[in-house]
Amino acid sequence: MLCFSDIKPNKFSFASALAACARLGDLHHAKWVHSLMTDGRVELNPILSTALVDVYAKCGDIEASREVFHEVEKNDVSVWNAMITGFAIHGLATEAIRVFSEMEAEHVSPDSITFLGLLTACSHWGLLEEGKGYFDLMIHRYSKQPKLEHYGAMVDLLGRAGKVKEAYELIESMPVEPDLVIWRSLLSSSRTYKNPELAETAMQNLSKPRSGDYVLLSNIYSSTKKWESAQKVRELMKKEGIRKAKGKSWVEFGGVIHRFKAGDTSHTETKAIYKLLEELIQKTKSQGFVPDTDLVLMDVSEEEKEGNLNYHSEKLALAYGILKSSPGSEVRIQKNIRMCSDCHNWIKSVATLLNRVIIIRDRIRFHRFEDGLCSCKDYW
Repeated sequence: MLCFSDIKPNKFSFASALAACARLGDLHHAKWVHSLMTDGRVELNPILSTALVDVYAKCGDIEASREVFHEVEKNDVSVWNAMITGFAIHGLATEAIRVFSEMEAEHVSPDSITFLGLLTACSHWGLLEEGKGYFDLMIHRYSKQPKLEHYGAMVDLLGRAGKVKEAYELIESMPVEPDLVIWRSLLSSSRTYKNPELAETAMQNLSKPRSGDYVLLSNIYSSTKKWESAQKVRELMKKEGIRKAKGKSWVEFGGVIHRFKAGDTSHTETKAIYKLLEELIQKTKSQGFVPDTDLVLMDVSEEEKEGNLNYHSEKLALAYGILKSSPGSEVRIQKNIRMCSDCHNWIKSVATLLNRVIIIRDRIRFHRFEDGLCSCKDYW
């Protein structure tokens, strides 16, 4: 609104606007704000430089983030932290580590945020030993005591790497009280590596379990064929009026955000969306894609399980994105929860089939699909 009034925006205005764009993942308006700064010849300070690096990373354009980082002055640790954290959420651990090495070479002292970014990067890439090394480096070389979030990152790192028992042992030995985030991290890794005992321990330590926590526990029981235990969790949810949080995905075209949920038929172009989606499903199957029906953790037929997978929200959003965009252009989608592995594998197939770049920001990180591969290397 300032742009349409006689009041001239200042550096604080731009910093706030960029922060808002980063939170929303709004690349279009982030570029617009940046262009206003350029046209107005706004002199960059550490706050604005950091905000620019951060906003492009969080809006999915890591290359623009990298370009800004190389162009600005890097006297302040916050600029380095923004780039390290940006690479971390994109799963580019080697790039994050390289930036840290450059930071040390420039004699810029890292802070606790620097190490949190490094630990996150290692966690998203499965670099277990490197992550442990940075945790020790923070304590012994830089004399920084780990905070709750650092322990949380280590629990996440261990859990993702399959060291679920070691993650639990770390929680037990922590000098600070573990929070809900840490227990949920253990619950999630227990689901991935099918450890119902530790999952139960995690649930017992959640003072106010969410619907997703109950669903995870139920899924752990189902994945280990403990159908009776899974049913008891579902019955408890029904009794307590706990509803499963719905997965939602959205894509923006022409300044309008189009939202989808699983099996959604509310969109005005539903028929065209489903027609294209069915075509894509059949074409990817003909090229060798096999649905991951193990994800549908119910005692039903394989055909029913496959039907439950076909209309997840990100698949509908992708079909609409392809329908409305020109061939060869990037499709950008956002999702409110972690993407399932079936959708992940299917989108890799679609990227190959259509020779398109598809970028999805889920609750965990960014995924860039291109030439049948994902930037996460199937580790997320």
